[in-house]
Amino acid sequence: MAAIVGSVWVTATLLMFVLGGQALDVLKLTATSRNPPSTPTVHCWCASYPNLTVCSWPEPSLSPPTHYVATYSERHRQKVTQLCHLIQPGSSFSDLISASSPSSERLWHCHLPNLKLLTSYIINVTAVYSDGSSSHLSSFMLEDIVKPDPPIDLRVSPHGIRSLLVEWSPPPSWANLNIFPLKYQILYQCKSRGTPKSVNLGPYESTKVVLKGLTQGGNYVFQVCAKELLGLGECSDWSSPVQITIPRTKS
Repeated sequence: MAAIVGSVWVTATLLMFVLGGQALDVLKLTATSRNPPSTPTVHCWCASYPNLTVCSWPEPSLSPPTHYVATYSERHRQKVTQLCHLIQPGSSFSDLISASSPSSERLWHCHLPNLKLLTSYIINVTAVYSDGSSSHLSSFMLEDIVKPDPPIDLRVSPHGIRSLLVEWSPPPSWANLNIFPLKYQILYQCKSRGTPKSVNLGPYESTKVVLKGLTQGGNYVFQVCAKELLGLGECSDWSSPVQITIPRTKS
C-alpha cells in the first residue's frame, strides 16, 4: 500500500510469495518526497557449489543512494542476521565477477560465505538515500541458484575425415571439481548451407568429444556450457564461440 499526505510519500510495499514453496520477494520503500527511490534489483547465484555465492544489483545511474546495507539469514531463523560483505563497482573482485556476465551497468556485489546445504536463506538489500530508503527482500535455496561460470579455453581441431575434436577446460572458479563434478553441453551451428541450423549436444561428463559425420567445407561455430553433474541449478552462460571450417578431402 502507498499513502501520500501533502507532498510526502509515506510507505509502499509489494509482497509476492508462493504458498508452500520457497519463493519470497518483498519490495519496500519509504521516502519523504513524491519521487520514490529506486529499489535494488537483486540477483543471486552460486558459481562454485557450495562455497561461492554472490548477489548483485545495478546502481542507478541517476541519483545513486548514499550507501547500501545488505544482510542475510536462514529463513527459519530470521532474527539471526549476518552482514553480507559488500563489493563496490570497480574493485578487482567486482571486475572479475562482472567479466563472466558483461554489463554496461555499475554492479554492486555481496559475498555470502559458508552457506548451509539444503537450507532456505533470505537476503535483504537496502538502498539508503538522503530522503528515504528502499529494500529488496528475497529468498533462495543454495541448490536452486547454482550456476557455474562458462568453460574456458575451447579448442576445435580436425580429427580425420569429416570429424572434429572439441576440447575445453572447466571454469577456474569451480573449486570442488573432484567432489562436485560438472557436465557439459555443446552448441554448434553450421553456417554454410542456407539457414544456419543449431544443434545442442550432451550432456558430457568429459571435457572433450569427437564429432563425426560433419559436412566437408562446412563452416561451424562451437560453444559449450557447464552444469553441476546432478543437475542442480542451471547451465552456465555459453563460452566464447570458436569457428572452424571442415577441410575438403582431395579427390
